[in-house]
Amino acid sequence: MLAALRAFGRNATSFQLLERDFLVWRDVDASKTSEVVTTTLRDAPIAAVGYVDTGPAWVAGGEPVAREDDVHIVAERFLEAARRAGKRAAFFATEGRLVTSPRFERLLLGEQPVWDPAAWPDTVRASRSLRSQIKRAAGKRVAVRRVHAADVAAGTTLRDELDRLIRRWQATRAMAPMGFLVRVEPFTHADERRLFVAERDGQLVALLSMAPVYARNGWLFEDLLRDPAAPNGTTELLVDAGMRDIANDGSRWATLGLAPLAGPVTPLLARVRTLSTPFFNFAGLQAFKAKLRPHTWEPIWLAYPAGTAWWRALLDALTAFAGGSLLRFAWETLRRGPRPVLVAMTALLVPWTITLGLLDTARWFPEPWMQRAWVTFDALLCVALVMLISRWRGWLGTLVAMAVTADALTTLVQAITWYGPRAATITDWLLIAMVCTAPMLAAVVLWGTVARHRVSEARV
Repeated sequence: MLAALRAFGRNATSFQLLERDFLVWRDVDASKTSEVVTTTLRDAPIAAVGYVDTGPAWVAGGEPVAREDDVHIVAERFLEAARRAGKRAAFFATEGRLVTSPRFERLLLGEQPVWDPAAWPDTVRASRSLRSQIKRAAGKRVAVRRVHAADVAAGTTLRDELDRLIRRWQATRAMAPMGFLVRVEPFTHADERRLFVAERDGQLVALLSMAPVYARNGWLFEDLLRDPAAPNGTTELLVDAGMRDIANDGSRWATLGLAPLAGPVTPLLARVRTLSTPFFNFAGLQAFKAKLRPHTWEPIWLAYPAGTAWWRALLDALTAFAGGSLLRFAWETLRRGPRPVLVAMTALLVPWTITLGLLDTARWFPEPWMQRAWVTFDALLCVALVMLISRWRGWLGTLVAMAVTADALTTLVQAITWYGPRAATITDWLLIAMVCTAPMLAAVVLWGTVARHRVSEARV
């Protein structure tokens, strides 16, 4: 496959098809029989499509890796192969060639910024804010150096440090780690990549992994990971080093990849962009890339068979990113205890505490003091959660998680020994189930939050 990428890999995401999530469909000849390979990509097919099998669908990463004149026919044959296998099919992150086929409809996913690396020095000179950030990082003693495949081989000290950096960076994300085209896999075919590390006083603080886009003599700035403790400007310093390095080798094209939901997306997707900000700041990501003064923005599309509902194709693509069930991904995200979840827990706790204080004491509590104790506990818990939302404190987070766990266990015992025998209606049982389930879920979320912060706060 590497040979095919070197000849035909024009899509920004093309090199990522070598990563572990992807299977390959190979079209040995556009006029002959095609074959499906259910392993990782092989060497030098004439034409290929890298895809993820979600179960009901094959979701391709970018456009077919094929000769320019063969892209449409290879894509259409991929659709036929998927249909014969009983699968839906779609192409995620296409750059325009594919969507001109009458066999496909398209949905704008966002835009990717593009630079001419040779003009990067002029871009820096023209941007006061960019120069300021680069100088700020350098003034904080951050130094960038290029490293090679042997430097990051498994078992090396630097590789161990980078693995810890990746875990710490992922722990700062509100959502669970995703796969498909956003899996963090910076060392696949490291000898073909360009890798840069940023260090402060010898301490690793950031990583840039660049993937080649062979047919464009270009590069995708694929993985750009910054330690939470890295000084401001570290990311800009890495980008500056990468741009200048590839410019020296004659590259004339570079991108930082898709800015999802950027540009004139549909009103519904624009609404999603706004509502999802607490979990993923789409506008902030676009603003960061725009701050680096790209020379142009290219539209990126989801291409799917004509007659297919766009929402179905998009749902298949999201399933590919989730690595399987969207419900499982949502649960994994919930268990991480991102800030929006803590805010929601706190907001729900307020009316619950008020309701608890208004309940009929004789019916719902063995003794009056127990009602007062639960109301007081929940009021204090609400205050503690507000403090954690305002600023995370490890000791307080652990204390709250322990208290909520004890609350869940006590409530369960009380439900078995006292509430259960007295339940007389379906409403009673539903209330008991809610009373038991809520603190259990809260305990899971809080312990997940504690674990995530411990990773993010650990030294690299």
